[in-house]
Amino acid sequence: MTETDSVTVTADLAISLDGFIAGTDVTLDNPGGDGAEPLFEWIHNLASWRERQGMSGGEENRDSELMREWFDATGAVVMGRMMYDTGERFWGDNPPFRTPVFVLTHRPRPTLVKEGGTTFTFVTEGIHSALDRAKEAAGDRNVDIAGGAKTVRQYLAEGLIDELQLHVVPALLGDGLRLFGGQGPARRTLEKVRVVDTPLATHLKYRFAASSR
Repeated sequence: MTETDSVTVTADLAISLDGFIAGTDVTLDNPGGDGAEPLFEWIHNLASWRERQGMSGGEENRDSELMREWFDATGAVVMGRMMYDTGERFWGDNPPFRTPVFVLTHRPRPTLVKEGGTTFTFVTEGIHSALDRAKEAAGDRNVDIAGGAKTVRQYLAEGLIDELQLHVVPALLGDGLRLFGGQGPARRTLEKVRVVDTPLATHLKYRFAASSR
């Protein structure tokens, strides 16, 4: 086993009860889509999230602890070009990742070095290349497949994700961007790691069984 073989690959997303991770009509000016506010508003007052955005204050609770756990455990991030394009203006000069980010794209672009330790490297050689580079950069921490849905589905279909954490928000969006569907016919067996229920969300963490990857 090589050093990078021991790196855990995660996907950690907020999702509505009916399976959506964004609303309808996602655009550069509307990155979350219409009607998606419940998916994201629960994190805005968490102390760990505010700290990551360079702000003070906020609630120190179980939700904040779980968010901080993700920040501390993640050593590199992979995302799709659409997620990058819709987030670029919002993240600004000091993005919250504080780690190397590898962006899947068909449009090459020079690496961007931002404040706080975030770099954006644009990878044109596909999902395996992006993941290999992220593992090299992550050191002894995790690689997170941040999104969007198409990117997560690609990695799921290839059996490349080790752990899946879903923050299930008590809301029905009715329409929008679904996370699951189109992963192919292969059955995936999950082992429950934990379930944490709070007034804001139900946090479900699973590990893929070794035989299903």
